[in-house]
Amino acid sequence: MFVGRSKELQVLNDMWERSSYQMMVLLGRRRVGKTALLDEFSKDKRTLYFTARQQTPANNLRDFSRAVYGFFNFPESTPPFATWQDALDFIVSKVQGEGERFLFVFDEFPYAAISDNSLPSVLQIAIDHGFKNTNSMLVLCGSNEGFMESEVLGYKSPLYGRRTGQIRLKPFDVFDTARMLDFAGAQDVIKYYATFGGTPYYLQQIQADRSYERNVTDLLFNTSGLLYEEPLMLLRQELRDPTVYGSVMEAVGGGATKQNKIADRAGITPVTSTSKYLKVLEDLGLLERQVPLGDNPARSRKGLWKVKDPFFAFWYRFVSPNIVSVENGNGELAARSLVFGPTLDTYVGQQFEEVCQQWLLRANGEGKLPFTALEFGRWWGSDPNAKQQADIDAVAANSQTSEILLAECKWKNDLNVSETIATLRSRANLIPGYEKHHFALFVKTDGLASIARRQRGDKELMVVSANDILA
Repeated sequence: MFVGRSKELQVLNDMWERSSYQMMVLLGRRRVGKTALLDEFSKDKRTLYFTARQQTPANNLRDFSRAVYGFFNFPESTPPFATWQDALDFIVSKVQGEGERFLFVFDEFPYAAISDNSLPSVLQIAIDHGFKNTNSMLVLCGSNEGFMESEVLGYKSPLYGRRTGQIRLKPFDVFDTARMLDFAGAQDVIKYYATFGGTPYYLQQIQADRSYERNVTDLLFNTSGLLYEEPLMLLRQELRDPTVYGSVMEAVGGGATKQNKIADRAGITPVTSTSKYLKVLEDLGLLERQVPLGDNPARSRKGLWKVKDPFFAFWYRFVSPNIVSVENGNGELAARSLVFGPTLDTYVGQQFEEVCQQWLLRANGEGKLPFTALEFGRWWGSDPNAKQQADIDAVAANSQTSEILLAECKWKNDLNVSETIATLRSRANLIPGYEKHHFALFVKTDGLASIARRQRGDKELMVVSANDILA
């Protein structure tokens, strides 16, 4: 079942409809659904589809030759092309002058290009002296984001300037995750999202006939679990020396949020060298640096690092510290005693803030907020009235109209609702520069939402339950 990606499909189809040479670059982490997207896009089109593998240049060229000959109905016994140039020239000769649109998908392009570093130059020549004069659309796709950025998109690449569009495919948000997990209730969907994130391949492994606890134990706390080594495998694929990067991920996943603390836990000296590891992991979409809404990211000293992808956040928070137990066959015992329970609720509560942010973004796009917001984020800092540190879980604002919405996100079964609302309202003026204030309270259960709606006192407080988020 193909789910989501409506915007990406629209972009691809718009490019297809232009009836002139086009080149799309599609990149994204492994398992994120690039191939599924291309399969869906190309299913009703005249498509030459080739997926490179991690093998010798000769073997990739041999497999490519088979794909080309098969597409143009040549005998299987036809000898393979001698060079990539010969193969690409052959394709151009076959489609040149044709009126029918032609789609050429080169999936996992980095595997072929890394094994034969002349391929980007050869493809550039084929584009400039062949494909540009054909009614064709070329899609270059790759999971190695570093290679795709430097050797396909980078200004030093032979292919620089040849693309007419690009898509960086990201994991699903909680809404498309819910569509994939249509067997689960809203609270379970949010728990699954907080654990496995929005990567389609990870979500596909969840068994509908098993409980959340059973799925997590089988997939993550068992040496034979399909996702047990997934983060380590991704780091090994993307990075030449993943050891230090893994230590940085462990430090952040374990609660270190400042660069000096991360360096200390990861054993990196000097501390200043930590920044390059953080930057690479940020580019991979695994870490992010957040600053309070309203602060300049380049100047703020309040920036905090966090694991961006929920799956990696869960893995480094719970699985990585218990690897010895898992390897000894005690993974299920470790999961029951150290993960499931109040500790898990605290962790899901942190991820629930991101879920609420996604809801605010979507509601804003649909015109369902009391004003049109242009900035989104969190806030933390000093509360001079309470004389203590304070934070606001989610914020949506429009500095041009001086309107702001402050939200509290509570993943609890029991909550002092009136106290929570009062605390939220008391923080109205902590972010300066706004004249009109709105408030929102996100809660776990419909029961707490009902209580909050009775106690809110005016219409400036939106109340949203887990069920409301995924309604």
